[in-house]
Amino acid sequence: MGIEQLLGAFEEHVLLSVARHGDEGYGMLVRRDIAARTGRDVSIGAVYATLTRLEKKGFVASRVEPGSPERGGRIQRFFQLSPVGAAALRTSLRQHRRMWDGLDPDTLLGEGGP
Repeated sequence: MGIEQLLGAFEEHVLLSVARHGDEGYGMLVRRDIAARTGRDVSIGAVYATLTRLEKKGFVASRVEPGSPERGGRIQRFFQLSPVGAAALRTSLRQHRRMWDGLDPDTLLGEGGP
């Protein structure tokens, strides 16, 4: 995986959320999932911009479903992780593990840390 394929932290969060929801992930669901798991309030615009970027990179694929009466006839776009996206997440996990190797997260700041 080349340097252009490295994931940013937010991209990683979005991909993990999409992976968690199988082929039923959509923007608002991804936004809520990230907020619930990270405590980070993210805008729906940031989520959709990231999903669009990840789709252009081949990390996710999307499909559009016709509108329903419950949605006022508006279409809904669903995302799912692609094999390239799954490989990117595996690479990211390996990188995180290598960087954390030998460190104890409870003692990073020593005595008196937060």
